[in-house]
Amino acid sequence: MKKQTLLLTALIVLLTNITPVQAQKFEGLADTPAMGWNSWNKFACNIDENIIKGIADQMVETGLRDAGYIYLNLDDCWHGERDSLGFIQADPVKFPSGIKALADYVHARGLKLGIYSDAGRKTCGGRPGSFGHEYQDALQYARWGIDYLKYDWCESEDINPVGAYNLMRDALRAAGRPIYFSMCEWGTSKPWKWAAETGHSWRTTGDIYNCFDCIDQHPGFAAYGVLQILDMQEGLRKYAGPGHWNDPDMLEVGNGQTVGEDRAHFTLWCMLAAPLILGNDLRNMSQETKDIILNKEAIAIDQDKLGVQGLKLKAEDGLEFWFKPLAGGDWAFCILNRTTEPKTYTIDWQKFNFTDEEVSKLSTDFDKKVYTVRNLWTKDTKKSVEGNTKKIKQVTIPGHDVLLYRLSEQVKKNKR
Repeated sequence: MKKQTLLLTALIVLLTNITPVQAQKFEGLADTPAMGWNSWNKFACNIDENIIKGIADQMVETGLRDAGYIYLNLDDCWHGERDSLGFIQADPVKFPSGIKALADYVHARGLKLGIYSDAGRKTCGGRPGSFGHEYQDALQYARWGIDYLKYDWCESEDINPVGAYNLMRDALRAAGRPIYFSMCEWGTSKPWKWAAETGHSWRTTGDIYNCFDCIDQHPGFAAYGVLQILDMQEGLRKYAGPGHWNDPDMLEVGNGQTVGEDRAHFTLWCMLAAPLILGNDLRNMSQETKDIILNKEAIAIDQDKLGVQGLKLKAEDGLEFWFKPLAGGDWAFCILNRTTEPKTYTIDWQKFNFTDEEVSKLSTDFDKKVYTVRNLWTKDTKKSVEGNTKKIKQVTIPGHDVLLYRLSEQVKKNKR
């Protein structure tokens, strides 16, 4: 009882000593989009500490950690009840060792632990939400050693989203531990317009559905396939950048779509400079899945330090042409085939002369510059260097698949 009284006293002191300077998110946590794994897409509420420990081990053994996937995030249903002072506790059956012990296990493997809560009265899975307990929950997360918070929006009737998310941001700041703040408000209040100083990323849509081109409709809400979510990103790129990212939801790569669809899904999220949060069972992956999520050259497109989200430049005959400016004058170029049939296309680089007036102000200058063209999904290095942008090139894009290139300006050699 004495320990509980001391904790309550500490919380009261904390709440009464907050200054306006503290009311800001932690900087330096999202200079590039977050990378990691989340439990929801594969396991939903069926999680426990043994599963999470197994995932942590696989993130190390498969090389995912070294490729940049450092966050291991618990989603909904880890919760138990609140104690007599209102502090949230872990489910004693699913997590008998507690979250602090789990965080220690994850940290010992060079990873960071994320957790889930909700701005409403209950989470989407019916567990206790953070409404009315924001500062207590933030303090508890800090004590446990949490590094990332996904903050959802269920049971939020009559709650103002700007106030709710700013309140949790301030609570995290007051607790003192740098925690990445992932806002999962589903884009309802257009957070891209107001949340750059609130969160490190914000969801732009409702939930993703494990389908490349479909809508999963339910009474009152819907979940969306990859292409549907991609279309919803139109007009949002100007709001993203280092420290604050548009989040089109977690990845479904490895959860049963075709290899081409998985490759396209992953590529497009890289072009969008989206958080790369895996959602498959890492303990049981095909080689094709590993090849996709561990493609370091594709990951480098997502993690490029220029921090500019890609744009769809044009579309024709079921094909879309995407460009993303990169640091050092490079460009990423993606051709997406939205149809189910293979498409043959002749690339005339001069047709893609443009300036990114909206964000980077950079130009491709294909009429002035010569770029080497590297296919980032070709495994044979000799074949992956596919000429330069002075040449007209014919390519075939399989149905529901992509081609992804990195364009690097050729350096002219001085004549002697």
